[in-house]
Amino acid sequence: MKHFFNRRETIVTEALDGLLLTTSSGRLARLDSFPDIKVILRADWDKSEVAIISGGGAGHEPSHAGFVGKGMLTAAVSGEIFASPSVDAVLTAIRAVTGPKGALLIVKNYTGDRLNFGLAAEKARAEGFDVEMVIVADDIAIPGINQPRGVAGTLFVHKIAGYHAERGEDLKTVAAHAAAAAGDIVSLGMSLSTCSVPGQAHEDRLGADEGELGLGIHGEPGAERIALQPVADIVATMAARLTPALREGANHALLVNNLGAVPPLEMTVIAKTVLSSPLGRHIRLIVGPAPMMTALNMNGFSLSLIRLDAAREAALTAEVEPHAWMPAVERQEIRVIPAPRTAAPLNGAATPGENSRNRRLITALCEHLIAQENELNRLDGRVGDGDTGSTVAAGARSVLARLDTLPLDKPAATLASLGDILGTSMGGSSGVLLSIFFTAAAKAMADKADISAALLAGLDRMTFYGGAGVGDRTMVDALSPALQALASGDIAAAARAAASGAESTKTMTKARAGRASYVGESDLAGVADPGAVAVAGAFGVAASLA
Repeated sequence: MKHFFNRRETIVTEALDGLLLTTSSGRLARLDSFPDIKVILRADWDKSEVAIISGGGAGHEPSHAGFVGKGMLTAAVSGEIFASPSVDAVLTAIRAVTGPKGALLIVKNYTGDRLNFGLAAEKARAEGFDVEMVIVADDIAIPGINQPRGVAGTLFVHKIAGYHAERGEDLKTVAAHAAAAAGDIVSLGMSLSTCSVPGQAHEDRLGADEGELGLGIHGEPGAERIALQPVADIVATMAARLTPALREGANHALLVNNLGAVPPLEMTVIAKTVLSSPLGRHIRLIVGPAPMMTALNMNGFSLSLIRLDAAREAALTAEVEPHAWMPAVERQEIRVIPAPRTAAPLNGAATPGENSRNRRLITALCEHLIAQENELNRLDGRVGDGDTGSTVAAGARSVLARLDTLPLDKPAATLASLGDILGTSMGGSSGVLLSIFFTAAAKAMADKADISAALLAGLDRMTFYGGAGVGDRTMVDALSPALQALASGDIAAAARAAASGAESTKTMTKARAGRASYVGESDLAGVADPGAVAVAGAFGVAASLA
């Protein structure tokens, strides 16, 4: 896999410096022990309260340095990628931020972290510092093991401990709140890929149709492999594992964590699915969805839940300084507000009507365009953004769904209805252009019952607003010659003209409209414009029915 970095040896220190350079008001600082000892701490810290220290290997950003700030961590200690920081690094952090009220170390349950933080705590106590340590072991992926991993649920402990420390409570009280919270957290992760470490060769152990359930945040194998399936089924499996660990009748907070590479679009689908599942009835507060404890570029997510009481709810909803913490919000129902209604349908209050020939033609055209979805997407993936087939198919499905409502016995009204449907449901520039085409054609058809002349009028308005003409490498290259040929009344000639026009776009190495205009000549050569191919296919279907 490809990565953006300079040298593997400096990627962590450069990333931490990048964080410092982009954090507002200079509220963070680092110790001058860089690069060997990497400690990020609050620049305003005066040692008057309990210090909250956490950390671990890099690669989990924004954890842990991203959560340093008022209301959360006092300092974060970073190791190299997926490697625990050294004893000296942790001890240096303790010395730097611990005052008379002591320090709490929050540690994820990995052997390296436990040993290095633990020995540092013992050395600090020997030096006279008051230090407590809480270990978080929230992962339930592997039932019955003695040392479950600490994963994203650790962030709940950061937030709760930081809240109580900020209130001036003593170390014993802060540690008790943190330990109790750690005992009431369950987490489970799911991914469709392993992560890739910059500067190392990568080999994904998962097949094209496999995912992994219960994998850790360092790319270690999951508890089991599962078949790729709809997110509702994946969430149902995760909910079945998580729910037995929850207290019935209690409210919980949910953290929906992006493990690094899941697009925001998919993360919100995941969040909606979780809240709609049986797990949702246990949830009162939601944190995320957001990347909060990642595993580099892992294409996965995790769910963490903590049982709520009044104190925890106050702690989780309190404002904090670090921007990486997503504010916890109460679960809400979806509000629906009525959309404005037009006084009358745009197509002149047309009522459904029947014409078997028109029904057969529209049905055949739509079914053809739906069948071509993948091929048109493939073509568009080479010259555009890869969605032409999906856009066209969405419009075709909408037309088929409303076929029984169309005034099929009135051509002008049918054209107007098609314009309305495509303008609403198809999306993208193609949907608008075709809506203009059919709407203008409907107006011309109403003025004079000549279908070929009406379609040419629609083309005229479409090219006026869209700005594309013949030779610009768009659907117009197939549509214009086809409609010109159709004026003679020969649908077969129109189909041949459309096919020839679409074929001609393969030799057009410069596009002057649409997404393809941003693509280099070498990428366009030999690839037909997908819009033109769709038009040619539609005329071919029409000719076959004539």
